[in-house]
Amino acid sequence: MTLLALLACVDSSPYTQPPEITNHVEDWRDEVIYQLLVDRFANGDVNNDYNVTYDESNLSRYLGGDYQGIIDKVDYLTALGVTTLWISPVVVNVEMDAGNGSYHGYWTQDFLNVNPHWGDLPKLREMVQVMHDNDIKVVLDIVVNHVGQLFYYDINRNGQADITTYYSTDGSDTVDIVTEWDPAYDSRGVQGWTSLGESGEAPLGWVDMPEINRVLPNPPEFANPDWYNRRGRVTNWGDPEQVVYGDFPGGLKDLKTENPDVREALIDAFSYWIETANLDGFRIDTLKHVEHSFWQEFCPAIRDHAALIGKERFLMFGESFDGDDALIGSYTFDQEVDSVVYFSQKYQVYDDVFKYNQPTTRIQTLLSARATNFGTVPHDRGAGLPPTDILVNFMDNHDIPRFLFDKDSVPALKSALTYLLTQDGIPTLYYGTEQGFSGGNDPANREPLWTTGFDTDGDLFQHTAALTALRKAYAPLRRGDFTLRWVTDRVSGEEDSNILAFERSYDGESVLVVINTSDDHESHTAFEGNAMPVSYAPGTELVEVFPVGSDRTYTVSGDGTVTVDVGPRDGVVLVPAANVVGG
Repeated sequence: MTLLALLACVDSSPYTQPPEITNHVEDWRDEVIYQLLVDRFANGDVNNDYNVTYDESNLSRYLGGDYQGIIDKVDYLTALGVTTLWISPVVVNVEMDAGNGSYHGYWTQDFLNVNPHWGDLPKLREMVQVMHDNDIKVVLDIVVNHVGQLFYYDINRNGQADITTYYSTDGSDTVDIVTEWDPAYDSRGVQGWTSLGESGEAPLGWVDMPEINRVLPNPPEFANPDWYNRRGRVTNWGDPEQVVYGDFPGGLKDLKTENPDVREALIDAFSYWIETANLDGFRIDTLKHVEHSFWQEFCPAIRDHAALIGKERFLMFGESFDGDDALIGSYTFDQEVDSVVYFSQKYQVYDDVFKYNQPTTRIQTLLSARATNFGTVPHDRGAGLPPTDILVNFMDNHDIPRFLFDKDSVPALKSALTYLLTQDGIPTLYYGTEQGFSGGNDPANREPLWTTGFDTDGDLFQHTAALTALRKAYAPLRRGDFTLRWVTDRVSGEEDSNILAFERSYDGESVLVVINTSDDHESHTAFEGNAMPVSYAPGTELVEVFPVGSDRTYTVSGDGTVTVDVGPRDGVVLVPAANVVGG
């Protein structure tokens, strides 16, 4: 069956009509996000398996996951404690490019229709409804920066896409290979050129290859050359101009988002998706590749539309793939995004501290910059909380090697998960982390989850589920403020080396968390006779409620301190005996 035929199929589903807009979020700090690639989670409907490669060693092609698969495995998600699903983009894509499939969803061809690999619009609506029925919100990944490789630059003006080798005429051995699909960046715009010299700006060659859906974009207004920056691919990621105006390597064509018509079309397209699928938020791709003024217009417009149709606390968080804390935080001011994917923490905390045993003082250093680098007030009609309170924490995602690829240690991963699910902000689990996936860079980090049999009895799954249950049971672990009680620059076996301790306090209650990030030695919240000060009154009995089944207790001393002993890579959560849930 052809792609066009699939798009034209008539569905008798009760979800053929737009859904009633409903609200499901009280406080985004209560959420546990689970990021998945629809194609890699579960295959629930073999009828949409066209152009699918069933060789699971070839992770660059479509493998068959779909919305029905998500519906079928909702019990797996609830058992893990997931409360929000972050799904990959839903739109129709260019099918193939250079032997790779668009299973990830980031090669937009049609902004307004559902990629039939994963189902149709009624099935998407059904999936969202089933998630809502199970108290799971749905966040959609969206792309505004670029489209798929829908045109080439006709540099030699011969009406076809060429890859040409030019040899130096000065007697040297210099060779220049120019691909018209993806030429190098030129601030003037990609120029026409032959061996005789330049010929002015290169015209665009729109492609008509329906067999792989490399056809004119939809809406048809996106076929306007003036809607693209047309400067060629980024060759220097340190050049801010190229980062904003350049095409992504691989031929993803950069939209001219400073053009008012482009802005209006993108606002209309993604406003449509909120109301047509009753979505609860957007994760926005490639944030730093678009100028700030775009976000200052786009985000308020989306919030206005959400409010108009009755959707409250609609969340928008963005991806700025960069370790610069000030840079990624800059997108949370001036009514831009509500939050960001917290890459600086990924590198400085989850990599440096939890993988590589660097001092826990790095956590304090990053935390001290937060109120400066990130917005401290909620955006109008936005998620309802300031960006500083709802940063999206993560250790794994689809663009970086998995934690276990870099650190072949399940105990280390478990200690990182303990922090992820007890610190402030919104924790995000990347699908497969709970099953011990260890893939390297894309596409190795995009494994099919169904190979695990959706096992819920494994050690990592159980560890993660216990922590999500703990968050649900104790409001301070979700909504509480965050106060560091002990960090150290010692990492060589001293009595407090590698110790991290913090309190989360909310509505008169407080929870104490202590984690040892060392691989090989026990540590304590004390050094040279100085014990850890806490907020609890002297004589308070603290009970370990995590790990599950622990019966250890501690008593706060007369000077308001307590010494907690933690084994290598262990983490403990303590609450006053009077506040133990079910106690």
